Amino acid sequence: MKNNLPPNREHIDDQMIKMEINLDDTPGEWLGYVMDLLFEAGANDVFYTPIYMKKNRPGVQVQLLCGQHLLEKMKEILFNETTTLGVRYYPITVHRMERKFITIDTIWGQVKVKEGLWNGETIQISPEYEDCKQIAETHRIPLKKVYAEVWKVIHYNES
Repeated sequence: MKNNLPPNREHIDDQMIKMEINLDDTPGEWLGYVMDLLFEAGANDVFYTPIYMKKNRPGVQVQLLCGQHLLEKMKEILFNETTTLGVRYYPITVHRMERKFITIDTIWGQVKVKEGLWNGETIQISPEYEDCKQIAETHRIPLKKVYAEVWKVIHYNES
């Protein structure tokens, strides 16, 4: 699959902020709530990593990526909704492939598929989870069966 976009539109560098906090005393139930708040406030990505802290206590590191304009809002959420006493943050550059969305027809309906383009060529393909999940729930079939059908259609269209 070839893309005919001009080369200057294919690769995107975004200047972002990476923020992180370490927690060893925040209840786990709060973390899902915090993640939802961070995404609702505009975070591009939020993830947790298990860590060991002082005195060998198990903890979790919360990391997020966001636009520079969201720094204060993200700090507000982290301070108000967790037990952290400090937030580390620093600028980073995120280099992204050009993305394109296509819609394919499966035996159960349409599914959006995200393509990642590098040098004008599709090198990453990813079915949209929410579309696949909806089909699996509607038709009461395993999610992996939906994904298999999507990949079958994609590979058929490539040949």
